[in-house]
Amino acid sequence: GLVKRKSVLANVLMGRLNSRPLIPSLLGIYPDADKALAVDALDRLDIADLALQRADTLSGGQQQRVAIARALVQHPRIILADEPIASLDPRSAGMVMDTLARINREQGMTVICNLHTLETARAYCSRVVGMLHGKVVYDGPPDGLSDERLRAIYGMEARDAGVEPRAPAADRQPQPQTVHV
Repeated sequence: GLVKRKSVLANVLMGRLNSRPLIPSLLGIYPDADKALAVDALDRLDIADLALQRADTLSGGQQQRVAIARALVQHPRIILADEPIASLDPRSAGMVMDTLARINREQGMTVICNLHTLETARAYCSRVVGMLHGKVVYDGPPDGLSDERLRAIYGMEARDAGVEPRAPAADRQPQPQTVHV
């Protein structure tokens, strides 16, 4: 949802529109405090150096991080990320998911992700909610996604869904509190 012809900074500042008067917003006039907030959000996502670059010159992963920065300047309590890595290459997808996990961990912000890759959910989420036909068929830790539960959700075995066996929970690092819906 970025405005491709605008700069990265202008796109992030659009996240402040709901807290600004109409006329200055229409003219693209923002106070220095809002500009500083936007640059800080870009810096936290490691893309402050791209602030003056047009959005259409960015990679997919960079564009996703600009969108996250735009959300952050709105001071949300919850981030709902609807398929945040759907069209990204593996490296960019990892950067976006790492960013969401860091926001959750460092800022204590709830992050809810709609993901369709089980391995990503297992790698990043502490809680998974599996749904089938609008009904919850699983709500628990990623380790609980047994073959039986995956059949209930997807109608297939874990190995057929591309899910590799995981190490026991005691052998892994704690995961951030994110939810896969």
